[in-house]
Amino acid sequence: MTITIYGIKSCSTMKKAFTKLDELNVSYDFHDYKKQGIDKQSVQRWVDELGIDKVLNRRGTTWRKLTDEQKQVADANVESAIDLLIENTSMIKRPIVEGGLDDKKAQPILLCGFNEEAFKMTFS
Repeated sequence: MTITIYGIKSCSTMKKAFTKLDELNVSYDFHDYKKQGIDKQSVQRWVDELGIDKVLNRRGTTWRKLTDEQKQVADANVESAIDLLIENTSMIKRPIVEGGLDDKKAQPILLCGFNEEAFKMTFS
């Protein structure tokens, strides 16, 4: 099964996730969406599965720097929120861990945010 972890390399939460995956001997590909960007299809899939409230990080500095008008538009319309996430990848909650999309026999994996117990349960 191919596992991809999405995020920003310098993020402290990402470092915890990398460490835990390494401890659990999980091989993964890293997608740095700060450098590589992210496609709308991926963000749409995450929002469809997890909900916009889980994927959109409203606690970070990038969200706080938005204008009130931008925040209102994002809160009122999921499509607008997705577009904002693509433009401002720092607003995507980190990490996003995804796997099993290429394997019809495997149960798909989609984790958002670092939760040590969820990582252990998923990958042990």
